[in-house]
Amino acid sequence: MSGKYDLVIVGGGISGASLLYTTAKFTDIDSIALIEKESEIAAINSHHTNNSQTLHFGDIETNYTLEKAEEVKEGAELLAGYLENHDADREMHSKRSKMVLGVGDEEVDQLEQRYEEEGFGDLYPKLRPIEREEIAELEPKVVEGRDPSKDMLALQTPDGYVVDYGETTKSFVEQASEEANVDIYTGTKVEDITPTLDGYTIETDDGRFDSDAAVVAAGSHSLQIAKELGYGQDKVLLPIAGSFFLADDLLNGKVYTLQMKKLPFAAVHGDADVHDGSVTRFGPTAKLVPTLERGRISTVKDFLDVFGLNAAAFLSYANILSDRILLPYVLRNLVYDLPNVGRKQFLPHVQKVVPSVELEDIERAKGYGGVRPQIVDTKNKSLDMGEAKIVGDDIIFNITPSPGASTCLKNAMRDTHTLLEFLDGDYEFDEDAFRSETIDNFPRGDDSDGKKVAAPDADD
Repeated sequence: MSGKYDLVIVGGGISGASLLYTTAKFTDIDSIALIEKESEIAAINSHHTNNSQTLHFGDIETNYTLEKAEEVKEGAELLAGYLENHDADREMHSKRSKMVLGVGDEEVDQLEQRYEEEGFGDLYPKLRPIEREEIAELEPKVVEGRDPSKDMLALQTPDGYVVDYGETTKSFVEQASEEANVDIYTGTKVEDITPTLDGYTIETDDGRFDSDAAVVAAGSHSLQIAKELGYGQDKVLLPIAGSFFLADDLLNGKVYTLQMKKLPFAAVHGDADVHDGSVTRFGPTAKLVPTLERGRISTVKDFLDVFGLNAAAFLSYANILSDRILLPYVLRNLVYDLPNVGRKQFLPHVQKVVPSVELEDIERAKGYGGVRPQIVDTKNKSLDMGEAKIVGDDIIFNITPSPGASTCLKNAMRDTHTLLEFLDGDYEFDEDAFRSETIDNFPRGDDSDGKKVAAPDADD
């Protein structure tokens, strides 16, 4: 197997597939290939059991600043619009109520300040504060058994999209495959990428590909490949594995708890599974693991390749993990995976959402959870919150911790503009058509004057 392409995308998860969809459907690039090492598309972190199934808008994620929320919001609306347009039968997503819950004076004050003073109420017109009585109407189990003397407040929105990112990934690929200029190669492992005078040669276990431009969207492996090509030498990874606990039908929608602003990891929340409303998932936990893929010992070597075993990497880890908030958090999360003990230790987090839950009501979710690569900047010895991108000579490396899936189409839109520059302006991107198929279908509801709110223009 071999071929010559204008563009080769490495990685068949949500990131690579969304770029394939965007370039195949809305540009006139002559030839595009997607290469995926697994036998199926979306087999690793995009699979629906390996992530929280949440479409992050930034409205109830209380570790987001207003600036980050503004950035994430458009990305989420692009994907929500795609789902509204292409998933009328709700095979890829469901839509439920969503809220972030504050209990007690301190948490209630934080939510009030966030909504009124920090500008989140203005940024999200559908977001509204609700008190105990209305919380009980939407989520009876959240109020049942809770101390009546404690104040409660939630910021609630109907835009609680629960997404099967695996099926969404496959939908992107199916849409792209309708185009004659697209080839999909699964079960094809990239072994080497070499720069050439006019692009890249990509050696795989099933042949050679030549491309004018390349994008590596291989999750944690993206930084590994970048380093092999001389990029990203000032970055390493802090791989975090997430796990979940399961209970019977307890919640109607998504209920988040307040997140700590210093932590890049999601606070414990509860929500119904995207395909089975009778199952409630609580989590995720966040455990540091020395692998790039969950449950694959073979990727320990890959982690060591990325880590580099140098002084800068060790000092960065030491600086990050010595933090008085982060270190106890990491140590606590190690306990949650222990048999029997872990379930008992995790129970108070579940009870913060549903007070009446008892130990026998929850069980560890076997086979659930993926790895999210948190980016470490070895120059500043700090965690880089959010997605990371390295742009090289005619090549892009996407390393996408949360909310990478939520913002996949916005990321693809940006990369498409960059790729057209790589390809010397020979091709064009119809961004208006792209927006028409995606964000223009996002239901915005009515503004305060009762007029329909339009989707933002590209320049807004």
